[in-house]
Amino acid sequence: MADEQWTTGEVVRRLEDVRQDLKEDIHGVVALVNQKVDGEILRMGQEAQDERHTTLVARVAKLEEQAAEKERQRIADRRLIFFSLVVPVLLLAIQLYNANRGGT
Repeated sequence: MADEQWTTGEVVRRLEDVRQDLKEDIHGVVALVNQKVDGEILRMGQEAQDERHTTLVARVAKLEEQAAEKERQRIADRRLIFFSLVVPVLLLAIQLYNANRGGT
């Protein structure tokens, strides 16, 4: 091969083949890089979505607990109102009834 002489046309044709092969290889590498980057972006997006979901679940659980605590407090307040207002009035009514009944 060292003793054969290439013509200018042959050198140009071979350089064009090498250039075309490099161009195809670069397109393949670019496609692989784009695929990898898209996969990374997808993974990062999924992780962010999972993190938001976990945060929302925790917030909903906290809100539900607060609502349950408010309901327990309302029940306790109703009981307190009943015993602090209604029971003394009933006791007063019973005492008045007994006093009127015993006095007649």
